[in-house]
Amino acid sequence: MLRRAAPTAAAICRRAASTSASPSSSAAATAAASSSAVNSILLRSLKEHYLEVSKMAPPPKTSPPKPFTIVKGSLDQASGPVLCREYGDSGEEISISVARLANILPPDADADADSDSDAAGGDGGMTASISQLLLHVDISKPGAGKSLQFLCGLYPDAVGIHSVCLRSKDAESWEGNMASKGGEEYRGRIFQELDEKVRDALHHYIEARGINEKLFPFLQAWLYVKDHRNLIRWFKSVGTFISEPKP
Repeated sequence: MLRRAAPTAAAICRRAASTSASPSSSAAATAAASSSAVNSILLRSLKEHYLEVSKMAPPPKTSPPKPFTIVKGSLDQASGPVLCREYGDSGEEISISVARLANILPPDADADADSDSDAAGGDGGMTASISQLLLHVDISKPGAGKSLQFLCGLYPDAVGIHSVCLRSKDAESWEGNMASKGGEEYRGRIFQELDEKVRDALHHYIEARGINEKLFPFLQAWLYVKDHRNLIRWFKSVGTFISEPKP
């Protein structure tokens, strides 16, 4: 009767090595499958929201009050002026940039503005935050090295000045300036610390140049369209990044 030969040491080692490698390979495969499943869920969610946002109806088309004109390409720029016009015999150049007030100033910052406007409202899909706008008004004269700049809160029924300063035309952008403190250029006193007559005169100054609540309907709609475009681009960009194959 034949006896089965005992396994050699080499065979035992090979079998042990084969058994120990299996859990590692299985873990790697499980991790890859899990990552792929997460990516699929995220891509599906991005696509669903992209399609939902794409179906949102735009606000009614509106035009800025004359004589303001829309700055060409402003919808496709990250920042910069939206409207511009000339004023007076001296050829003043006035440009207006706009942002959501809630994105720039702290929640209670607009309490000092001369406005009793209700923050609620908006048309269609416009949120309450687009019912409070921040304007940057730049008023310059041909050949002058500086410009008079106002930061204003704009509401459906009022406009209120937050600050006013005289700045060099080549100074940093107003968005960056809002986040900075100090600086070499003197920016004047805090607006609410100025004499009431001076504050009233400055309000009359900008209102004479067309900076008033009549700008609100157009700028609200413009900002809504810009936000909508940016969101569509964001969904596309994130989806492309997730789905791109490993180089």
